[in-house]
Amino acid sequence: MAKKTKVKKKVNKSKSVPSVGNVYVFSGYNNTIVTVTDLDGNTVCWESGGTNNFKGSRKSTPYAASVVGESASKKAVALGMKEVTAYIKGIGSGKSQAVKAIRNGGLVINKIVDITPIAHNGCRPKKRRRI
Repeated sequence: MAKKTKVKKKVNKSKSVPSVGNVYVFSGYNNTIVTVTDLDGNTVCWESGGTNNFKGSRKSTPYAASVVGESASKKAVALGMKEVTAYIKGIGSGKSQAVKAIRNGGLVINKIVDITPIAHNGCRPKKRRRI
């Protein structure tokens, strides 16, 4: 006699996503990362240049940033999000393109805030080298 094995069913837990949230856009020299969160800071979805099959120096282009922003916003809209506040950080070339793509993806942007850290003269430099 053959043994009967139990088959486990996968349970699809749908995320309960609020209609209002935050979008964090980090744009560096090498990549652009877009993270969509709820108001508590819990990540709903995220996208980056690498997850959209951009490799090497193409990840840092404005076109890659627009593809990343649009795909992240489409994911968030599919989960039920409608309005977001955009927080932009970094010095890359894809910041503004990513925000435009988020808007084109179906999310309404209430406010855009730049949270790039700026040095205010910082630490004391090393002493000059003697000759």
